[in-house]
Amino acid sequence: MIGKSTTKLINSLASKKYRSKENLFLIEGDKMVKEAIESELKIKLLIVTSQFLNLNKIADNFAERIIETDATELKKVSLLQHPQNSLAVCYIPGKQKMPVSLPDGLSVYLDGIQDPGNLGTILRICDWYGIQNIFCSPDSVDLYNPKVIQASMGSFNRINLNECAFGDLAVLAQKAKIPVFGAFMNGDNIYQQKLPKQAVIVMGNEGNGIRPNVEKQISNRLSIPNFSENTIKAESLNVSVATAIICSEFRRAYSK
Repeated sequence: MIGKSTTKLINSLASKKYRSKENLFLIEGDKMVKEAIESELKIKLLIVTSQFLNLNKIADNFAERIIETDATELKKVSLLQHPQNSLAVCYIPGKQKMPVSLPDGLSVYLDGIQDPGNLGTILRICDWYGIQNIFCSPDSVDLYNPKVIQASMGSFNRINLNECAFGDLAVLAQKAKIPVFGAFMNGDNIYQQKLPKQAVIVMGNEGNGIRPNVEKQISNRLSIPNFSENTIKAESLNVSVATAIICSEFRRAYSK
């Protein structure tokens, strides 16, 4: 049986306040839990079914505590509507230090992203395109929000995410003479641009786009053109979709 105190702890991790207080976050889903076990994450608690145990070799030292239960009991503590056979409560790793210089290749800066599904999807997109370094404004959604973790499908554990003001990143880009590109509705058509191998890509808030103080520091404005011939058209693209298109174009340009 899963005790009341354990259930209370797991439920509390839906809130940033309690994630910060306990220094813990939640991972659900068999694939991601298995990756967590094989990673360097420190696991406080594993709750698993016998089915998960039979398919995976789980040593006693993989977690401070392991609870074997059935699917019905696991569903009672899960934050998912359709949980699988495992969940893990992990310690939040130490905060990433701001690098002294920008790494080679592409970096992405997220200016005020608020939707956890968008952040998780962007992490997954950057992982797919081999972009290891993401920077985000301090007011962006918390990386360890359960919905971010879920949407990232494990990519959160393979990406370096730094929280910083854009000015700090702009200084690094200027020192290294790395161009900064921003996504705008009225920018230059991305399909007609010569895109470099190394760049910083800035993506803005879901509703308001890139903030004016950040916009002032962006040297290259990009847009994804609307090809619709309808009189009434979609006003914009979802930020995670736009990120995927822009990352794809940068990779395609370099691969030619």
